Amino acid sequence: MSTLAEILSGVPVSPAIAAAQVSGVAYDSRKVGPGFLFFAFPGKHVDGGVFAAQALERGALAIVSESPRPADFNGFWIQVEHGRHALALAARNFYGKPDERIAITGITGTNGKTTTTYILDSILRGAGHTTALAGTIESRLAGKATVAVNTTPESAELFRLFAELAAAGGTHATMEVSSHALALGRVYGIHFHTAVFTNLTRDHLDFHQTMEEYFAAKRMLFEGAGAPPPPFAVVNHDDAFGRRIKAAPGTERLSYGIGEGAAARACNIHSGFDGLHFEIVLGKERFPIVSPLPGRMNVYNILAAWCAGHTLGIAPELLASGIAACRAVPGRFERVDEGQPFLVVVDYAHTDDALRNVIGVARGLDPKRVITLFGCGGDRDRAKRPMMGEAAAELSDFVVLTSDNPRSEDPLAIINDALQGLWRHDTPHVEEPDREKAIRIALAKAEPGDIVILAGKGHETYQILKDRTISLDDREVARRVLRGFGYSAVKE
Repeated sequence: MSTLAEILSGVPVSPAIAAAQVSGVAYDSRKVGPGFLFFAFPGKHVDGGVFAAQALERGALAIVSESPRPADFNGFWIQVEHGRHALALAARNFYGKPDERIAITGITGTNGKTTTTYILDSILRGAGHTTALAGTIESRLAGKATVAVNTTPESAELFRLFAELAAAGGTHATMEVSSHALALGRVYGIHFHTAVFTNLTRDHLDFHQTMEEYFAAKRMLFEGAGAPPPPFAVVNHDDAFGRRIKAAPGTERLSYGIGEGAAARACNIHSGFDGLHFEIVLGKERFPIVSPLPGRMNVYNILAAWCAGHTLGIAPELLASGIAACRAVPGRFERVDEGQPFLVVVDYAHTDDALRNVIGVARGLDPKRVITLFGCGGDRDRAKRPMMGEAAAELSDFVVLTSDNPRSEDPLAIINDALQGLWRHDTPHVEEPDREKAIRIALAKAEPGDIVILAGKGHETYQILKDRTISLDDREVARRVLRGFGYSAVKE
């Protein structure tokens, strides 16, 4: 354990507790124990300060908050300028600065973060490293997984994960870094070895307001939010925003892409039902790549992971074998096979760009028709809904418009927003707000040789409604419906 003064280095504290031993840091009062520092954040719905008394009752040594001390509070209160920055630096000190003992790769962008993270982790594990992974689907330490709550956990969880990895003899961590995490300070103070930028398309503007604000949040990863800039930056050269990311002093920039101008380029690309075959050209060298992941979007994800692995000193043959070993990513063009004569895939695509990408992958498999089911999230950026509708209608042969996570909004109102874009094309479509019924409609419409895309929720196993959250997994619903149609994955 360390003293309070050491944990909150640089923050003025009362001499009465400066030498006290800190036994933990927490921002959830239910997880506070004797000797803990409790960090009370101002929240969207409730201020964490209201839980200060509860934290004190559970043995908290002191409360750390941006807000001034309440008049009726009888414990030690430490006011700081930024609560999450203070938590990050305190957690880093409490856990012994584990980011200096392992190599951390942060991957940011609108699309491709999860798949790129999985591919890089596969490369690292294949090269013999004990690793940690943190992302949208799960957090994983030395092969043991826990379900993720946020794309990027709070700093206290991250530094604990890094410390546990170091204690287990691990050497590398790979994590998705969301724009929310960067803007809010969840990754403040982390010393990244490599920062990766995949792309930037419209998303989260309910939070960031403009694309420039969204980009500014992403760019923080490369500038070193509360820490020195990372030694290496891996950037998608084919993305207009990626080309705007410049290397900070002391950072080596490695660009990737398919078009001209990228340092690492994919060429001789062959995509089919069995996956991808292509070459990566870097300087005068060519490196053959084989992957079971299909589609042009995965060429970019593989390039990003390959380049990140390259900055970590992984040998080319281990880069290639690690890529080949990553056979699937949950909820990312994930196949549902019950022996039916058409392909069914579940994908997390929930922006217009992601929809175009996943439908493009399906088109590349030369189907008879593409049937796309999608919905739009409630309490999120309304302006992207007609854009998603137009993307689905433009590229599909039949569209089923349904609900995603409607949250507090009326599902029919959300559907109506998406219809404004869908009506710009004469693509046949149906509307069904009940997602399970909609999946049944999409699968009933399918004929031999078709591809059915169930888009939007991917790996998620729930649906958020106005008054409750229900269990709903597109993959399980599809399997149940297909079995009801008489198909069976077990061939007689």
